[in-house]
Amino acid sequence: MDQDIAAPQSRRFVLVAAILASSMGFIDGSVISIAIPAIRADLGATLAEAQWVSNGYLLFLSALMLLGGAAGDRFGLRTVFGLGIVIFVGASILCALAPTPLVLVVARAIQGSGAAVMVPGSLAIIAKAYPREERGRAIGIWAAASSLTSIAGPILGGFLLTALGDWSWRLVFAVNLPLGVVALALLWFKVAPDRPGDGRRLDVTGAVLATLSLMCIAYGLTGDGSESVPPLSHTIAWCGAGLVLGAAFLAWEKRSKAPMLPLRLFANIGFSGANGLTFALYFALGGTMFFLPMTMIGGWGESPATVSLALLPLGITLTALSSFSGKWADQVGPAPLITLGSLIVALAFAGLGVTAPLHAVWLAVAPCIGLLGLGMGLVVSPLSTAVMTSVDDSDTGVASGVNNAVARVAGLVAVALLGAIVAMVFERGLGEAAELPIFFGLAAQGLSPEQEALRTGATDAAFAAVCYITAALSPVSAVVGWLTLERKGRFAPRPTGSPGPR
Repeated sequence: MDQDIAAPQSRRFVLVAAILASSMGFIDGSVISIAIPAIRADLGATLAEAQWVSNGYLLFLSALMLLGGAAGDRFGLRTVFGLGIVIFVGASILCALAPTPLVLVVARAIQGSGAAVMVPGSLAIIAKAYPREERGRAIGIWAAASSLTSIAGPILGGFLLTALGDWSWRLVFAVNLPLGVVALALLWFKVAPDRPGDGRRLDVTGAVLATLSLMCIAYGLTGDGSESVPPLSHTIAWCGAGLVLGAAFLAWEKRSKAPMLPLRLFANIGFSGANGLTFALYFALGGTMFFLPMTMIGGWGESPATVSLALLPLGITLTALSSFSGKWADQVGPAPLITLGSLIVALAFAGLGVTAPLHAVWLAVAPCIGLLGLGMGLVVSPLSTAVMTSVDDSDTGVASGVNNAVARVAGLVAVALLGAIVAMVFERGLGEAAELPIFFGLAAQGLSPEQEALRTGATDAAFAAVCYITAALSPVSAVVGWLTLERKGRFAPRPTGSPGPR
């Protein structure tokens, strides 16, 4: 980067701009699940349309993130980072003004495209603006601000939705306008442009194939927007097309001279294991946390403010433990902590499933969420360590980007696949009341006590099914982590042929 942008008087503006840009992404990511019930009530969105509100964003973010990071190196970080902010903010305004679910889904897809450029750019521009000896402190400030945003965002959003009503979900997106304007002003007036990279190729073909593959799979699992489960023929046809496109993507990446996904990295068992357990764990986390607020607000009648407070232990515990677990991983290796954390996560999901019929927010949901935060707090930092230490220093940036993309793809597939299971279990639970206009995650008016009991019971059964699936999947991460990642000290595996304890 040019000398001017690295000057001390410019660095703080780079840091503030990166924090503001990241805050937009974190706010939208953490608040959207709480806002989904209000969006459905205000726009009359079906369950599948609500899934697309989430998946439209995740699809383009996960498919284009690696391309977005490479674009910053190719065309200049300040330019590409600023472009990502413009796209994200413009799409946010379209989200806030969306008159129909379809417009909102399209706007969220555009927003995800902007985030694919903005998210990797926020850390990259800090890394280039600060010298190595000051970089850790700057990234620490960025991480602390990001954690604060992740914790405070859902609380503010929940109280806003409770106080102002269903229409106020639009303010969740509208708040991005002032944040984005300030970030752009800092970049434009206070930060000098950096020098674009020379001759770096962008893997546009790979990005297109990845996007189409994920889109087909998501459409096959979610359907066209109805409340019912998609026909089996529809699922097989579209998911089959997605798998064919996925195979074409892998074939292209193998022969491409500048692949966005370097397949050679997966020859390392530690890197492959880290990404495999990331997919399993973040599938479980993304699916459960998407359907939990919908269950509590639309199914149980809890307010968004109550739900946001019940989810608060996750952010607090995760943030508090992350720095300690990173140090512990240096002592014992990432495998023991990830294994223990994944098993604790499984217990938390199982607890949510078992206690779902109780509707006990403070005696059941909040403690389970605290347990979930404990488990994830033991996983997140050691997982980053495992990814970074499994590859050469020259590949750490790409490795981190791949792992982030895997986590988001896992969330995308989870919302799509588990949504079909939720719809199926909910319809089955309604029994004779299946002909009534009763939908998962939405309150219904004019029901008799018997019909309301059926609706509530079907809601609990559908959410419990999600929890049991995710509880069963989380130990997979534990097993993969234990077998593939590094163990030190007393946890270190014995050399082959060494005698056991006498």
